This record gives sequence, structure tokens and C-alpha cells, in this order.
Amino acid sequence: MGLASAETMVACLLCGAATGAPWRETTGVYRHCPSCDLVSRDPSTWLDAAAERAYYGTHDNRIDDPGYRRFLAQLAEPLMALLEPGAQGLDYGCGAAPALASMMDEAGFSTAGYDPFFAPDEALLAARYGFVTCTEVLEHMHAPLRDLARIDAVLVAGGVVGLMTELRPPMAEFSRWHYHRDPTHVGFHSETSLGWMARRFGWTSIRLDRRVSLWRKLR
Repeated sequence: MGLASAETMVACLLCGAATGAPWRETTGVYRHCPSCDLVSRDPSTWLDAAAERAYYGTHDNRIDDPGYRRFLAQLAEPLMALLEPGAQGLDYGCGAAPALASMMDEAGFSTAGYDPFFAPDEALLAARYGFVTCTEVLEHMHAPLRDLARIDAVLVAGGVVGLMTELRPPMAEFSRWHYHRDPTHVGFHSETSLGWMARRFGWTSIRLDRRVSLWRKLR
């Protein structure tokens, strides 16, 4: 990983601490936060909103696609096992094809879908829910602390948060990792950065693996 030219330190997207020196990959410029361990794409290399939305439009995610549903089931199945019958939830960042919300609905867990590009109904963020899902969204967040605060605010005490994002490998392997090749991915998490997030919001870990994590809100 070659270092980019020296430039002013910028704040970490997650914790706000000063990030380390930038380095350049073929996919952009990145920074590592020594405080919370988040790796972020430098804001100078982000897509603008129109280009970001257009890129999402190239995804062939369909509600009835068996492969996509199997992928989402990695989170949906362990989450459902934790929920009380009839629990209601919110899929935060549901995208243009809210397949996870549909799967939860089919299983008897009424789930609303919110997305800043495709379903921007702010009224949904004024309600309260027994669970919130966020699948393959955390890595897209330009302001993750704001979005996580929104998720925490709508979740009742004792509620469950289900997150799906691929945790990054050790820094020495970052260059070879596929995840940063998506230009809309701006934040790359580790167990350490998720742990910082959980402490910030008072969430306790139920499950944590390479892609799926489940958390319970304590207060």
C-alpha cells in the first residue's frame, strides 16, 4: 500500500478521531483510524449522490430472487429466532428491492423499509421498533454515527439490531480484498470498530462473525 501525498488529517467517519496518513490503492485513497480501527475511503474519492444512486441502479437485486434471499437469510434466520411472535421492525437501507422486509413479513414480522435514495419516508424514523436490520448498508454510510444514532433512536430497549457487512481482513491483506472495489463502499469495519460502535450506543453482542452481527439494545 503506497502512501498518498501528505495532506491535512481528517476526522474518522465513525468516532471523529484524527485518521492516519492516507494511502492510495487502484480503487481510491484510504485512511485508517487508530482510535476505533475503521478504514474509510477518503471523502475526496467518493462518488457524488447522482453517481452513487446510478451505481445502485445497476444492481440486479430482486425480491423473488432465490439466491438473493439465501444471502439475506444469513441474517434473517438467526434474527427471527430471537424475536417475540409478531415483533415489528424496520429495514434501514432497504434499497430498491426490499427483499429482507418481504422475507420478514412472510414470517409474521411486519417490517417497514427505509432508504435515503429509494424509500425516503422520514415518518418511519419517528416510530419505534422491536428490531432494526441493516444489510450491506454499513459500508455505504457517509455519516455512520448519524445513521447509527437514528437506528438506536427507533429501537426499543431490549430490541435487536441486525447488521450485515463483511469485516475487513488484516491491514496487510487490504489491497487484495474485494470489498473496496465497489466505489460506493466508503467504510470498512473490523470487530474493533463494531465494538466501539456497540459501546457508544449501549448494545451488547449476541452474535458476531465475518459478515453478520446481532446486537441487543440495553437501555
